[in-house]
Order: sequence, then structure tokens, then C-alpha cells
Amino acid sequence: MKIMLDENAVCPQRAFPNDAGLDLFSREEQIILPGESAVFDTGVHVELPEGTFGKLESKSGLHINFDIICAGGTLDEGYTGSIHVKLYNMGTKPYMVRKGQKIVQMVVIPILRPELELVDHLEETERGSNGFGSTGHFASTGTTSEVLKNSFVWDRNVPADIMSSLPYVQ
Repeated sequence: MKIMLDENAVCPQRAFPNDAGLDLFSREEQIILPGESAVFDTGVHVELPEGTFGKLESKSGLHINFDIICAGGTLDEGYTGSIHVKLYNMGTKPYMVRKGQKIVQMVVIPILRPELELVDHLEETERGSNGFGSTGHFASTGTTSEVLKNSFVWDRNVPADIMSSLPYVQ
């Protein structure tokens, strides 16, 4: 894959040879306040392989440890401009992004481009138009109370009297 870099841009990297994502880096320092977002111009331009697109995904360490997420992004095969990343601070503390820091990962994915056919109806399926929670929220084995009890994760910050009042905690 061909890559071009603007001034001060860092070449995308994989931390390990078998990693799916290429890490992209910040060229600037910027503080993201709680509940706010910031846009970063990585200065990276790519020529994606034919039949692929680039998908921007959050770095798991930023997400899990600091509540910083990238809400995603799609790089079309023909786009060769600089890759911009919008990060959101979902936490309660300001977060400083440092120059040269890994901020997002780009995964290059094969894409299907089916021909579109306008029709009057779609084939019937078992699921049909049911969505938005229609398949339930827990594993389908056992009784509801067993499933709730087995899938509940105890939060040490919840007072014991509240925990004991929950119907599925024994």
C-alpha cells in the first residue's frame, strides 16, 4: 500500500506483524475536555489497494483506560487526502493527546459492491423487520433469573445494601 506523509507526520505502523490495524499518530498536542471532541489531522495519505476501504477504529487502551473513542470513519478506496480523526472524551477528566501518540487504528478491509436492484418487496426471513433488542439481552439458556444471576458483574463501588436489594443477587 502506498503512503505519503505531510511534514511531521508519522508513518502508520503495526505494533506486531500480525496486527489487523495500522496505528495512526497525532502530529499535535491537544486537550480534549470531558464531553467534548477534537479533530486531528494525521498528515497521512494512503492509496488503498483496489477492492478495499479503510476503517478507523478506537485504540483499545485509550478507550478502556481513558474513555477516549473514535466514533469510526470510512476511507473510500479513491480518497487520497490526509486522514483526519475525530476523538471524543466520554470520561469525566480532561485528556491531553501528545504529539507522536497513537490515536486510532486503521484496518484495511475488502469490500463487496453488489449491484442495486429496486424491488417492491423483500424475501421473508425468520427475523423480518424485528430489531432494536428484539432478540433479547442475555444468553438464551436457563431461566431468566439464572441468566441474570450468571451474567451480573458485581461493581465494588455499589453499596452492599443496594446490591442485596437487587432481585437476582443472592
